[in-house]
Amino acid sequence: MIGMKAQILTATLLTAFSGALSAADPQLLNLVMPDAKVLAGVNVEQAKGTQFGQYVLNQMQTQDAQLQQLVALTGFDPRRDVRELLVASDGVPGSQTGLALAKGNFDAAKITAAATLQGVVTEVYNGVTILKDPKKQEAGMAFLDATTVAAGDIASVKGAIDRLSTKQSLSATVAVKVNQWSNSQDAWGITTVPPASLAPPAKAGAANNPMLNAGQNVQSAAGGVKFGAQVVFTGEAQCDTAQNATTLGDVVKLLINLAQMQAGQDPTAAALIKSVSVTTSGNVVNIAASLPQDVFQQMLHPQKKIGMGVQRKR
Repeated sequence: MIGMKAQILTATLLTAFSGALSAADPQLLNLVMPDAKVLAGVNVEQAKGTQFGQYVLNQMQTQDAQLQQLVALTGFDPRRDVRELLVASDGVPGSQTGLALAKGNFDAAKITAAATLQGVVTEVYNGVTILKDPKKQEAGMAFLDATTVAAGDIASVKGAIDRLSTKQSLSATVAVKVNQWSNSQDAWGITTVPPASLAPPAKAGAANNPMLNAGQNVQSAAGGVKFGAQVVFTGEAQCDTAQNATTLGDVVKLLINLAQMQAGQDPTAAALIKSVSVTTSGNVVNIAASLPQDVFQQMLHPQKKIGMGVQRKR
C-alpha cells in the first residue's frame, strides 16, 4: 500500500532539484500557519527544461519503485504534475507539526478513489475531504482545489483549510526573508529561530564538536541553491554578536582546511571544498560554494566515478 507520508516524501525528494524560481506563490503563503518560523520552498516547473533537472527526473523514474506504483494507481506523477512546493513549521522544539503545500495539476477524484481502495481513511472537514494515514490517522492530505494540495499532521491540514476563507499573514520578519530568498534562489530554506533548537539533543558522552558549539550562538539562518551550468550554494547565519560571528567563521574555515587535506585524490570533493568562500560582516556569516553541474552529478553517483577510475588504471 502507498501511504500518504510516502507520497509526500516522494514529491519532496523530487522537488529538491529545480529550475528557475520566482517568488513563492502568494496563495500558498496565505495557507501557511501565521506563526511559521521555519519555511522552505522549491519550484519544479522549469526542471523539465533543464539538463540537471532532466537528470534528476530520470534518476527518480528508474530508481523509485514506489513512485512508479503511485503513477500506476492514480495517474498522478509528481515529476509532471507538481509545479511548486512550500513546507512550513512553527519551529517549536520537539513539535511534530508541519505543513506541506503544493501547486500543480491534480485529479482529486481519481487519487481519492485509488487511495480509498488502498485502505486510506477519509474525513470531511468544512467541505474538504482529508485522506488520512490508515495506521495512525495522525497525518493526512487534502485537495483544497484542482491545483492545490495540503499535507501534514491533521491539525495543520485543517488549519490550512480554515485559511481558505480566513486569510492570516506571516510576521513581517518571516515574510521579508521568504521574499528575499525565494526571489533569488531555485530552492531555499529559512529559519528565524536558532537552528540549534531544531536539532535533536546530543547524546550523553558524545564527542565535543567545535562546529556545533560555535553554532549555538546562531539566532537565525537561511540558505539556497541556484541551478545552471554552475550549481551555486549560498547560506548565511546571523549570530547574537559580531564576535561570535567571527568565531563561527573561523571554525568553518578551519574545518574547510581540514577537509581539503583529507580530500586526497578525490577531484570532485577537492573541487567543491576549493570553491567554498566564508566571509563575515558584522554578526552575519556568509558561505558560498559552486560546482559545474556535471561535477555535481558525479558527486551524486560516486560509483560511476570509481568505475571510470578503474578503467583508466587498466
